[in-house]
Amino acid sequence: MKSPLDAAHGPVASADPGWRPTPGTQMTDRIQLGDFLRRRRAALRPADLGLAPGTRRRTPGLRRDEVAAMANMSTAYYESLEQARGPQPSVAILASLATALRLTPDERHHLYLLAGHAPPTTAEPPDYLDPGLSYTLDAVAATTPALISDDLSNVLAQNALNVALFGTFADRPGHEKNLTWHWFTSAHWRSVLRSASPQEEEATSLLYVADLRATVTQRGHDPAAATLVSDLCEASAEFAGMWDQHRVSTLHCSTKSVFNEQVGRLDLDCVILASPLSRQRLLLLQPVRGTKTMDRLSRLQLSIGGERSTRLI
Repeated sequence: MKSPLDAAHGPVASADPGWRPTPGTQMTDRIQLGDFLRRRRAALRPADLGLAPGTRRRTPGLRRDEVAAMANMSTAYYESLEQARGPQPSVAILASLATALRLTPDERHHLYLLAGHAPPTTAEPPDYLDPGLSYTLDAVAATTPALISDDLSNVLAQNALNVALFGTFADRPGHEKNLTWHWFTSAHWRSVLRSASPQEEEATSLLYVADLRATVTQRGHDPAAATLVSDLCEASAEFAGMWDQHRVSTLHCSTKSVFNEQVGRLDLDCVILASPLSRQRLLLLQPVRGTKTMDRLSRLQLSIGGERSTRLI
């Protein structure tokens, strides 16, 4: 017989058919949420939390009333969550449960998604640069223009080839370091990143907007994201119109042609690598095979003397 957990991939109506999500949130995967809470509770030992083991425990894990007390909620309410009943838990309830159950960051993220809320994000220090991406940025410096940005497309670091092609972004103030801002407000920037056709240029615009839409939700509509969207809507009618379409997509980009005064035309494939440990991404511009771009990048690298990365926030 098939378990109900095997089929529980979407909204589940259980013992409370009149249940509805809190306005502004997504539907809760209630059966999976209950199962997750149950299993995390069972995985904890009383000694892990400084509780006496007791003599009346039927299972080695924590009791529901113990989790409820640590999460500052009633036992009846916590039981309703494990049993896929009751109202959708609030963000405050989820934060308390994550602390009480000693969830890891990945488990906390999973808990919020099951409950129909955007997972909380931790603000990174203003001078933080993802070490894995930073290492790769330097490792490809001799052959590949590359930069590191945050999830809002603010440039945090560039290698010397990238600076030679596009100038320094990382030390600019405000939105001037933001790639999405430049795409929608600077005709010069679009002329630098030449697309093969107007259709490809429009597709790139849509991808920028869809990626930013996803990022805003992931950040929980924090002030930095909200300000960028508001300013873009005011500065660009194109952005405002596309924003209203409510498209969501992970950012990727197509082949670009860049003209450099020293070496001429460069045909570059864009590759984006996202770090699993931070909000940051590495954008690599790789030479298109069958073109003269590799040789021209080598000449450009020799002309700039192999400088190291330009970093700043």
